[in-house]
Amino acid sequence: MMNDKTYQLQQRSIELLSQLIAIPSFSKEEQGTADLIEKFLLSNNVSVNRFLNNVWAANKHFDVSKPTILLNSHHDTVKPNSSYTIDPFKPLRQQGKLYGLGSNDAGASLVSLIATFLYFYHCEDLKYNLVIAATAEEEISGVNGIEVLLPELPTINCAIVGEPTQMQMAVAERGLMVLDCIASGKAGHAAREEGENAVYKAINDVALLQQLHFEKTSELLGNVKLSVTVIETDNKAHNIVPAECRFVVDVRVNEHYTLEELLEKIASTVSSKVTARSMRLRSSSISLDHPLVVAGASLGKKHYGSPTTSDKALMPFPALKMGPGDSARSHTADEYIYIEEMYQGISDYIKILNTIV
Repeated sequence: MMNDKTYQLQQRSIELLSQLIAIPSFSKEEQGTADLIEKFLLSNNVSVNRFLNNVWAANKHFDVSKPTILLNSHHDTVKPNSSYTIDPFKPLRQQGKLYGLGSNDAGASLVSLIATFLYFYHCEDLKYNLVIAATAEEEISGVNGIEVLLPELPTINCAIVGEPTQMQMAVAERGLMVLDCIASGKAGHAAREEGENAVYKAINDVALLQQLHFEKTSELLGNVKLSVTVIETDNKAHNIVPAECRFVVDVRVNEHYTLEELLEKIASTVSSKVTARSMRLRSSSISLDHPLVVAGASLGKKHYGSPTTSDKALMPFPALKMGPGDSARSHTADEYIYIEEMYQGISDYIKILNTIV
């Protein structure tokens, strides 16, 4: 049975999420939502810290002799796509749903974790410390989000990362490597037998990548997945054989391969020049016997491997990805969260933290 404290936190969370939706917070432009979160925590008599557009706080009776659990989610959003039929920045509450940009990814998780933090904030007999961190630039895997904040935080032993997982436990997630590839040829006039067409070279390389297979399959994450997502030249005229063709490869990595191994294999397979944008977003996992996972399992939560990448990839400690909402709604038009999903999220987060042994 829900107590009055939990009920009040649920109602305030809906209000906070509605306010967050109304403030544009595209990656690198999160000043407004950072201000709001900071003011919200201050209004609840929480001692707040801020670094760039990252807002964080520790429980009132923080004890350095105890382990520390990080509660983290992001407050930046992608830009709304052109298929929206409602104002993405006008929170709309209708038929048990709250509509608005960032409501599902990851506003509901963020405000649910903030509510959970407030639930425990004044407790004097916790077995562990809690740190809440509302962070920036997650949607672009930027360097001024959780990565830059971690050195500012107390020593963290483990984390719950709030992302829409239908409150099931994403114990592993694929890593991500984005490759910029350049096929080189020689310019010439299309009407004559001139030049060396870079597009044809790129097409050949794309076909080779389509056939490339990595043998090691993950029980939780499946196979390594390569997707060519962009292909372009600088040509503006139809009658010039292009000297250069660029394409982008999205690589989703399971735990059996390092990014370095995959980069070497791909580069040796194609004739194009291959450059990795980053080697930061590695595959990550948390043990099934970790206390966070055991606590979730005791409440009937199922575990799985997530195909998407989050800030969990940047954490050098065990992290469980879990939150209200559905990943399938992320980045879609007319994004929404079921209000009941948020209520359940707060309740489940509290139960998990109370269940940890």
